[in-house]
Amino acid sequence: MQGNKQIIGLLNEVLTIELTSINQYFLHARMFKNWGFEQLNGVCYKKSIKDMKQADKLMERILFLEGLPNLQNLGKLFIGEHCEEMLSCDLTFQLQQIPTLKNAIAECELAKDFVSRDLLTDILEYEEEHIDWIEAQQYQISQMGIENYLQAQIGDE
Repeated sequence: MQGNKQIIGLLNEVLTIELTSINQYFLHARMFKNWGFEQLNGVCYKKSIKDMKQADKLMERILFLEGLPNLQNLGKLFIGEHCEEMLSCDLTFQLQQIPTLKNAIAECELAKDFVSRDLLTDILEYEEEHIDWIEAQQYQISQMGIENYLQAQIGDE
């Protein structure tokens, strides 16, 4: 099915975000695991896998619309060197992608591409939930102190 070239371009922009996110969260997961923070490792690892599944759905949609998924572009990775910085980097990354998702959703609505709109809406919902999770972690750190927070992250996920 021949798709709207503008929509295919927007889907590729979101694909770039998801491919970048896979790398950032996978690296942060492995850093947390190396430091023994299994709960943070688990959340970041699951996020990277979810992003991979979202990227897969985007690629399938682009191909269905007779476009070519662009896997060559990656955005800037925001990698922290300690827990607080990693959470801050993840929040920065998450907040930067929200306008792109909202714009793509609006353009899909205008183009009456409701399937792509729904796919992007699902991604937006997941990303907003993850932003909420990061903000909750930052609140816990501010209330508990970093030492107590990190102690709570040791052990099974």
